[in-house]
Amino acid sequence: MRQQRFWFDRLPIMIDVSRDPLRQAYDNEANTRDRQALPAWKKREREAFFSEFRKRGLQRLLEVGAGTGRDSRYFQDAGCDVTCIDLSSNMVRLCQDKGLDARVMDVAALSFPTNSFDGVYAFNSLLHLEKSELPDVLLEIQRVLNPGGLFYFGTYGGFDHEGIYQNDDHVPKRFFSFYDDEHLRRVVGQSFEILEFRSVSRNVKDLRFQSLLLRKPCQIYTCSRREGALHGLEGIGVHIESRRHCLDQIFA
Repeated sequence: MRQQRFWFDRLPIMIDVSRDPLRQAYDNEANTRDRQALPAWKKREREAFFSEFRKRGLQRLLEVGAGTGRDSRYFQDAGCDVTCIDLSSNMVRLCQDKGLDARVMDVAALSFPTNSFDGVYAFNSLLHLEKSELPDVLLEIQRVLNPGGLFYFGTYGGFDHEGIYQNDDHVPKRFFSFYDDEHLRRVVGQSFEILEFRSVSRNVKDLRFQSLLLRKPCQIYTCSRREGALHGLEGIGVHIESRRHCLDQIFA
C-alpha cells in the first residue's frame, strides 16, 4: 500500500510539554504578525460567529489565544465587553496598545470565576495543546461560560497528528495537534452541544479548517474519568439537559 503523505513531513514525533517554546515562538513573531493583513476567509469566520453572538443578545466575551488583538478589537468596537488572554507577553502588550483588557494566561488554568462570560472565541489557538490536555481545557472553558453561552472553536485539522511541525518558520518550532472530523466531534461533544460543524478544505493536501459553533448546556454534571468509565460514559464531562434527562436515568 502506498504511504500517505501529508502537508508536512511526518518525522518522529518530538513532544515538549513545556509552554516555554510556544511562548517564545510567538514572542519572537509578535510584531511581524501585527503587520500582516487578515485574510478574507478569517474575517468571514469571525463575522459569522459574531452574528450568532449578538443575535442572542450576548455581551461578555473572552478570546483565548488573542494574538495581536485584531479580533478582540473588532468585537470591542462592535460594543462587546471583551477580555483577551495569550501566553505571549509581547502579544498581550500589542493587545493592550489597542486598548484591550489583555492578560498573560494559560487556557489550561483560567483565573476567572465560574460563569464569567457569555461567549468564548478561540481561533487557531487550541491546536497547540497536547491531545491529552484538550478534554480538561474544554471543561475549563465550559466552566467560565454562562449556561447557554457560545463557544467558537476554529482549528486546522482533517487528519490525526500530534507533534512538532518540522517545516515551521517560527523559532522555536511549534507543537501542533490535529484531529480528523469524527475524532474532534467526539472530543468536543463530551463537554458542549454542537450547534454547527463545518470542515473546509484549505487548498493544501489533506489540510482542512474545522469551524465549530458550540453551546454550553444549561445544566451540567461533571464526573471523574473513573466515574464515567464505571457507568459507560466516555470522557469526563457529561452534559445533561434537564428537560430530557436526569441522573437517575443515566446511572440506572
